[in-house]
Parts: sequence; C-alpha cells; structure tokens
Amino acid sequence: MNLRLCTLAGLLAAALLVNSPVLADEGHDHGDAPAATNANGPQRLPDGSVFLPKPAQRQMAIRTAPGAQRSLPRAVELNGLVLMDPNAGGKVQAMVAGRLQAGPRGLPAIGQAVRKGELLAYVQPATSSLERSGQQAQLAELRAARQLAEKRLARLRDLADTVPRREIEALESEVASLGERARAVGTGLEGRDALVASASGVISASHAVAGQVVDARELVFEIVDTQRLRVEALAYDTALAQDVAGAYLTTDGGQRVALTLVGAARSLREQALPIQFRAQGEGLGQLAIGQPVRVVVQTRSEVTGVAVPAAALVKNPSNQTIVWVKTAAERFEPRVVTTAPLDGASVSVTTGLQGGERIVTESASLINQVR
Repeated sequence: MNLRLCTLAGLLAAALLVNSPVLADEGHDHGDAPAATNANGPQRLPDGSVFLPKPAQRQMAIRTAPGAQRSLPRAVELNGLVLMDPNAGGKVQAMVAGRLQAGPRGLPAIGQAVRKGELLAYVQPATSSLERSGQQAQLAELRAARQLAEKRLARLRDLADTVPRREIEALESEVASLGERARAVGTGLEGRDALVASASGVISASHAVAGQVVDARELVFEIVDTQRLRVEALAYDTALAQDVAGAYLTTDGGQRVALTLVGAARSLREQALPIQFRAQGEGLGQLAIGQPVRVVVQTRSEVTGVAVPAAALVKNPSNQTIVWVKTAAERFEPRVVTTAPLDGASVSVTTGLQGGERIVTESASLINQVR
C-alpha cells in the first residue's frame, strides 16, 4: 500500500514539473527574446540618420561631392508655348472659293518637305451657271468684234496709199486690245488658282482633300521650318523682362534647348507679360507647334547658395525636400533644404546646407529607402 502511494505521488510531481514554466538563472536566456538585428548592415538610427557600411556604399554606388557656397544666378520657371517663326514658316490659303484639285505631285502629306514657290494644289473657282453663261457670251462678243476689226484692218492695209497711217495704227491697237480682252475672259473661264508654298520647310498641318470645296481665305496648308522656332513665355513680374540673362528649356527626351531673347510685349495678356525667345540647338526636332513647355529664365541678379544635382533631392516622410549629407565614413544625415531652379541638371540650395559639407549626389533615393 505504501509503495503504491509513493508511485502515485512521484507521477503527480513529474506532471507538475512538465506543465510549470522553468526559470533560468540570472544572466541566462532560453531564446524567448526577439532576434537581434544585424548591427553590420544598413539601418536607420533613432535620430533619423542612416548607418551605411562601406560594402553597402559600393553596392549602392553612393557618390558624394563637397558643396560650396557661392553666388549663383537667380532662376525663374515660366509657362511657355512653342510657336512658329513668322520669318521661317507660313500658311497657304485659298484666294477664291472653289473646289480643290491635286497638284502635279498629288496633295502633300503631313511631314513632307517642300520648297518656297512649289506648287501644292489647285483651286477650281466656283461660279454659278448664270455667271458662266454671261462670261461665255462676253467672250463670244469679243471674238466676233476682233474678227471684224481684223477684216477692216486688212482692207485698210490694201488702201495704204490713200488711207492715213494713223487710222491703220488705231485699228491695229483695237485688234490687239480685243485679243487681250478675249484671252483674259477665256483664262477666267478655264483658269485655276494655284496654291504654292509660301516658305521652305515641312507641312505641319494639312486640311486638304481632293474635291473639297473651300472658301476664300480658308487655311489649306501650314508650313514650318523645324530648325527655326519661337517660344513664348508668360511672366507675371513685368520687371523680369529687363533682367533676362539667359534661358533654356528641356524637351521630353531630356535634351536641353538654348533660348535667345527676342523681345517682350508692352501690353499685358491675362495679367501676364508675353516674352518671346528664339529656340536653337539639336533638340528642336522634339518640339511641335503649340506644345506647352517649361521655360527656365536665368536673371542677372544673383542669390547665394550651394549648387547640387537635381537627383540629390528626395522627400522625407513629411514630404519635405531633403538632401543627404555624409558626416562620417559610414554615417549619413538628412537635411531639410529650400531650393531654387538653376539649370536643367542642377538646383541652387539656398538654406539648409553649409559650405564644405559632403552631399550625396548619386543614389540618394536608395539611402532614403533604408529603414
């Protein structure tokens, strides 16, 4: 009996030991704590800076450059529109109402190169049946009168010895006049209005279809010289027109097009002052008439700042513009900055940086993603 009680007590004690938590001695851990982070990998530190080891910097292609405070030209971004140079392009309009007819090479297509004076199409004048019959009757009268005058002239020439010379000369002039009038009326009946290219360039717009009826002064073709364009920008500061030192725009393909100031208007348009520039450079082929662009105007006035590449600017979680500064061999700190446009590839940092600090110029977005 005592043996059975002892065995039952032993089994009960073993069960209690299995279900109860086991406490370790002080200084020992059985693995219940979360795994520790890798202290040698890229990580965001509590103060917001980033720890980035040298191997990670090489893998991310981090590049830095020292920033220097200097006087930089103040730049202003304006809304612009690409226009046709009035001295290098033109419009082809119908002088009379009529029906379009193709020229010797057919109707030109959009993008086709043409030369000044080249025949593009014809316009057959539209006349009513009553007008046409009246012109035909007039032409018949002129021809009959000319035939009578020629017969009278032949008789007078046979009597040249008895007829004064002035009568023969007067009749000769009458015969010539009747012939010219008959030819003019005949040309009006059968002639066509020729549409010729007003400038050399390419067809940028075509509103022509064979057999189409057009009105007088209706636009049929538009010709543009793609190497000579104008850009019109709207400035809301009228003093800016007198302070332009240079300007440029960047195409969608990333090419920079230099702009030369042509002049500024002396009257406002929708509370803005139009300023025209002449575009020049290799990127003109990527521009189209009527295309909206962003024009960066550099002024003669200057501002003190640090020039940094545009790729160095990133956004923090608060949507503020920041740059990353290298403060130690493996430590980078964010700096909130204010910027102003400088040129197509760089911006001017006016506040937030000091001269001599090393600024991340490449792969700043990768540092910004470290958490």
